[in-house]
Amino acid sequence: MIHIFPASERHMTDLGWLRSQPLYSFGDYQDAERNGFGVMRVCNDDYLAPGRGFGAHPHSDMEIVSIVLNGSIRHEDNLGNTVVTEFGEVQRMSAGSGVIHTEFNASETEEMRLLQLWFMPRERGLAPNYEAKQFNLDGLINELLPVVTGNAAGERVQGEIASINQDLTIYLSKLEAGKSLVAETKPGRKLFLYTIEGSIGAANKLAEDDLDLLATGDTAHIEDTTELTLTAVEDTFFMLIDLP
Repeated sequence: MIHIFPASERHMTDLGWLRSQPLYSFGDYQDAERNGFGVMRVCNDDYLAPGRGFGAHPHSDMEIVSIVLNGSIRHEDNLGNTVVTEFGEVQRMSAGSGVIHTEFNASETEEMRLLQLWFMPRERGLAPNYEAKQFNLDGLINELLPVVTGNAAGERVQGEIASINQDLTIYLSKLEAGKSLVAETKPGRKLFLYTIEGSIGAANKLAEDDLDLLATGDTAHIEDTTELTLTAVEDTFFMLIDLP
């Protein structure tokens, strides 16, 4: 089952310094029918004005992932981390028992865009921690590139893939027009699809007339399938999340 949420139907928040499209209830925007998907609680597409951002604020018991799509973001927290990340990098913060942080557009002249994703943790009350990882941009081309992952055993994954305290994997891909990829998952799991740029077809099997089409900004909840075929209608940049 593929349930598409068109970008045109998403809520828009415009505070001048922040333009945001939350997919699920967030802050002043509340929708009883949109409170998350599986363990995912927040999916915001944010645009921050130059030099602006989110002042010091607390979080607890949440896995927070930020993927910069344009520009750069400056992160500071009470754990002693001060890090600037840009496109080609991903940051993950485990709020755990409690953390205070700030997030600001690192540029004084250019707007920044990022995806902000929150997930329920595998376990509550863990020690808070933060990491930023750089991924291989060439690895995005016509491949599903994992940029954040965890596993059921709770072991941390080493290397350039950011770890997370939840049994999920976040993939990014730049699929060329006419190319296809097959994403496989286990029975009972869910897939979340976000079309960052371009247009893509999704189907439970490789059959062009069965494709559900997603345009730029569209998202999809996908359940009851273990094999999803993705076909780019045009050059497409997208995110896919495999989650419980």
